[in-house]
Amino acid sequence: MTTEITLFQAPSRFDFLELKSKQSRNTTIDYDTKINLPEILFITSFPPRECGIATYTQDLVNALNNQYVNSFECSICALESDTELHVYPVKPKYILNTSSKNGFEKTIFQINKDENVKLVVIQHEFGFFVEKGNDFKQLYHNISKPIVFVFHTVLPHPSEELKTSVKDMATVAKSVIVMTQNAADILSNDYQIAWSKITVLPHGTHLVSSTDRDQLKIRYHLSDRKILATFGLLSSGKSIETTLHALPHIIQSHPDVLFLILGKTHPTVLKHDGEAYRDMLKKKIAELNLEKHVRFVNEYLPLPILLEYLQLTDIYLFTSKDPNQAVSGTFSYAVSCGCPVISTPIPHAKEVLSQCNGLMIDFENDKQLAETVVALLGNENLRKEISLNSFHKMASTAWQNSAIAHALLFEGLTDDAFKLNYRIPELNLNHIKKMTTQFGMLQFAKLDMPDMQSGYTLDDNARALIAICQHYEMYRQPDDLNLIHTYVNFISYCIQPDGTFLNYVNEQKEFTNQNNCENLEDSTGRAIWALGYLISVKNILPNSLIEKAEKLISGAMPHLIKFHSTRAMASIIKGLHYQHEKKNITTIQTLANRLVQMYKHEKINQWHWFENYLTYGNGLLPEALLCAYLSTNDVTYKNIAKESFDFLLSMIFVEGKIKVISNKEWHIRDKKMQVQVGGEQPIDIAYTIMALEKFYQVFNEDAYRQKSITAFNWFLGNNHLNQIVYNPRTGGCYDGVEEKNVNLNQGAESTVCYLLAKLTIERIINLDKNMYTIAHATNNVSNALYDKTF
Repeated sequence: MTTEITLFQAPSRFDFLELKSKQSRNTTIDYDTKINLPEILFITSFPPRECGIATYTQDLVNALNNQYVNSFECSICALESDTELHVYPVKPKYILNTSSKNGFEKTIFQINKDENVKLVVIQHEFGFFVEKGNDFKQLYHNISKPIVFVFHTVLPHPSEELKTSVKDMATVAKSVIVMTQNAADILSNDYQIAWSKITVLPHGTHLVSSTDRDQLKIRYHLSDRKILATFGLLSSGKSIETTLHALPHIIQSHPDVLFLILGKTHPTVLKHDGEAYRDMLKKKIAELNLEKHVRFVNEYLPLPILLEYLQLTDIYLFTSKDPNQAVSGTFSYAVSCGCPVISTPIPHAKEVLSQCNGLMIDFENDKQLAETVVALLGNENLRKEISLNSFHKMASTAWQNSAIAHALLFEGLTDDAFKLNYRIPELNLNHIKKMTTQFGMLQFAKLDMPDMQSGYTLDDNARALIAICQHYEMYRQPDDLNLIHTYVNFISYCIQPDGTFLNYVNEQKEFTNQNNCENLEDSTGRAIWALGYLISVKNILPNSLIEKAEKLISGAMPHLIKFHSTRAMASIIKGLHYQHEKKNITTIQTLANRLVQMYKHEKINQWHWFENYLTYGNGLLPEALLCAYLSTNDVTYKNIAKESFDFLLSMIFVEGKIKVISNKEWHIRDKKMQVQVGGEQPIDIAYTIMALEKFYQVFNEDAYRQKSITAFNWFLGNNHLNQIVYNPRTGGCYDGVEEKNVNLNQGAESTVCYLLAKLTIERIINLDKNMYTIAHATNNVSNALYDKTF
């Protein structure tokens, strides 16, 4: 699948813009203000209806809209009845009143005549159509568009009537979505539905950033309490009384326990039985003298507040007494928030709570629940282990990943009626700021929590300086200046009296022994690159910063000419190129000539590279030679830069995706290599994108622009896992894509490299936009063409 993104944002400085503007363009850019997009129509309950499926659909639609742009429209056909009518903040495209005599026929007619609707997704729950079974059957049989059913309930051991009904729906459907493997097995084994019709897409979950549990407890006036919690629309099926019966025993060991019951009574229960179940629970609380240990929060909580309640919870209790409950959104949200969970063994829980992701108890067994809670409250290390395992287990179910999985399925079911264009997330520097102390940027993070013990490196602070200089160049955010000062000061801290640099600094600001064990040429090169880039934007920065950078480069210059590491030489060339001092031309030429000689020595047959292997950050080498050409006008550098870069691109772009060299095993010339899956790192993607920008500037070949977009989509889900690598919630970037999972740690290198890639893509797209504006100025092109869509 080939994907594209577009980005319209405020113009920014673009290196060699004048050179680019003088060159002819042979590409066509469509900036139409209105695009008639194909639609995916969801037939479903929808907020403000208080219903788990309504919330699920809203979350899915929001995720699809946030993940893609100019790809499709999501529209709603909302389900109502005469006893449950709603006023919607935004009116749905259609409303199906299941009580209406002609409601189903009218809906069929509307959908069939709507040419924009390319796919109909029916969120199915038996209760929606319990009194209108025949009308519902006519609905899905007579809709002329492809249909997908999402089964929220899959009952095992069906009666013949139920089996016939479900098989009939599956026969009509292009695909049937279920949320657990257990549900898929039941459909196959008990209903004899073909596996080719079944797709398992787990219930989506919300990304959360790490939050101090104690601080949250203070905010919610829950300090000094151990919190047990459950949430969801209240009904007898949740068996809250099981926990109430267990609490007296729990309190004996943990008298500071408070049990939170979060959520309103289910509207259907309220309609038929009123608050009888809640009143029964209140009576039981009084009988057991639990008033100081139980608290109702009788609200349909807004999502941000709900997630905070879950994050402050010490143990989440899921005590459903329905052994056939296929899936629970409340359970999914709790696990994804890192709550240690104790659950009854519904099929969903048995799939998720494996490999120390939680604990299970028997249905309605209050004694077993009490013993398990007491043991878990007494074992903080186990709670932390479960919490960490839960984050890793549920990462793939984030709504962003769920949206990607749904979109890919929908695309295939509609004969590619729409083309997927990833939406670039808004800039978010929160994690970069979180990772930066007054001294510098820390090296590693555990998930999104900075790891102070990992210390600092010159490498990370140099790259951070480049990224924040570019960000300040484009957005002029005052906070950027503080970060720039911090990173420059760190680089200054690392330079030694003899003009050499050290790389590794511990938490106590001491240089570590690791500096004696490694070649520091690459780190020095990155420092020169960063300082040179800072000098290139001297017109917008304080003179004191420029003077310090000039002094640091001057102090290091005597050593630079001695370097022979390919990446060190490349970084130095880039830094001196950006510094733009005539006195440094000779150094640029000397280092560039070394790269040329290395290239000529290693080039053989179809191997057009500087070394006899491909490792990491490969795009840096041809880009540096191109910078050398721009500084010296030596065409030899230009020709070898292009030849080597095109060779590299041929190795890493495959079938509409980028697949950079795996760190599991470098690519060795003349050696038959096994295809390595995983081991892909953000630094390789970012360096490739930065190089593509430079080559696009100089050679004006649209293929370079297209490849930069494809490469950036790797962060957004266009990788072999079809999962996001950038976390829009935290602003951090995950540390890599492995064979079967994403490395969820959000360290400095990955996060800074994402920012570098993001800013580069913005410049590329903005240049296209600016050139389009220039070419069409006389045609009175509306500014609305460039409304920011990401």
